[in-house]
Amino acid sequence: MTNGEPELAAEQRRHWQRTYSAHPGMYGVEPSAPARHAAGAFRATGARRVLELGAGHGRDALAFAREGFSVHATDFSATGLDQLRHAARERGLDGRITTDVHDVRDPLPLPDDSVDAVFAHMLLCMALSTQQLRDLLAEVRRVLRPGGTFVYTVRHTGDAHYGAGVAHGDGIYEHGGFAVHFFDRALVDELAVGWQLTEVHGFAEGALPRRLWRVTQTLPG
Repeated sequence: MTNGEPELAAEQRRHWQRTYSAHPGMYGVEPSAPARHAAGAFRATGARRVLELGAGHGRDALAFAREGFSVHATDFSATGLDQLRHAARERGLDGRITTDVHDVRDPLPLPDDSVDAVFAHMLLCMALSTQQLRDLLAEVRRVLRPGGTFVYTVRHTGDAHYGAGVAHGDGIYEHGGFAVHFFDRALVDELAVGWQLTEVHGFAEGALPRRLWRVTQTLPG
């Protein structure tokens, strides 16, 4: 990224705060398709404790809780997490969900080997440099138990917005106020070094549509 990286990160945090304030529950109440897939993958490994990175207002965290998982949800938007906690109380799920306002550029606020599974829908393709992604994957490895599964989704270089808008370097382009790090397959493979990469599944989401990969990888047991 460029020398403007700290300013971009701060502006993205402000942008998401404004967006969640202006559009409460903007993604609706139904879980994303990747979260439904992840719930099945997590159950297959006997997972009970799930960490969601970039939970936003919580449609997927709530779905995991309904499935019986204990969920620790993080996001750098306090506004989004306020909406998540309110929805959890309304649905009687607050006993299954804890939250932390957290920026994934910082170490994760959890002990070593403390979760069974990690989920991140479009969090890794936010305004994070490649080095920050490497550091984040090291933190995910630290908090995930051996044999645990990590499911994440990212927009990739086949997406219509790749190369459009304001270029920030390192594969990051800002369009409509949202900065996105578009992944190529080499980056997926790099972030899977030391893991068992079990699936890279291409899919589309939204009206554009956005082009994404759903990546499933597991720590050696």
